[in-house]
Amino acid sequence: MSELIIDLMRHGEPVGGSKYRGNSIDDPLSELGWSQMRAAVKELNHWDAIVTSPMLRCLAFADEISQNLTVPLKIIDDFKEVGFGEWEGKTKEQVQMQFAEEYKAFNIDPVLNRPSGAEVLQDFYDRVTLAIESVMSTYQSEKRILIITHAGVIRAAIALFTNMPLASMYKLEVSNAGLTSVLVKPDGIKLFYVNR
Repeated sequence: MSELIIDLMRHGEPVGGSKYRGNSIDDPLSELGWSQMRAAVKELNHWDAIVTSPMLRCLAFADEISQNLTVPLKIIDDFKEVGFGEWEGKTKEQVQMQFAEEYKAFNIDPVLNRPSGAEVLQDFYDRVTLAIESVMSTYQSEKRILIITHAGVIRAAIALFTNMPLASMYKLEVSNAGLTSVLVKPDGIKLFYVNR
């Protein structure tokens, strides 16, 4: 495999603002979300392919930029956000009020203390790992790939690339339309950085 740069981009703000959407609530981008994403890639046009989560808040912009740059687009289901069970559709403040003890336990150890009905964090990490490995295998002759996805997926990818414990994933802040880049060399990861 030759060198490959993977740019991981979180979707912009969806309609309805900040809340737990997980992988069951498929809100589209708000006007602000579109502006955030377009501003984030304004000076960038160097991708050889674009990969995206199938969720609307990722797919719509991925389709637009793929057409604008005339580069291929691939949808990978395993880049969907982690499932948050009964927290989905609720804001952080609502969760803190309705599930106070559960929320405290989650913040202490998000691996062992999942919301009721939520995806097991190790299962989520495993599916993201398989999706990242698939991208690295499929695009090994390319130079730079853009993956448009979710905060949880980016956290899991960072955990994968840095050997971070899963329990530390939620200490990472991933901004709307933020870009995180990884340089993958044949002998391993050489550079890891966050653009914004």
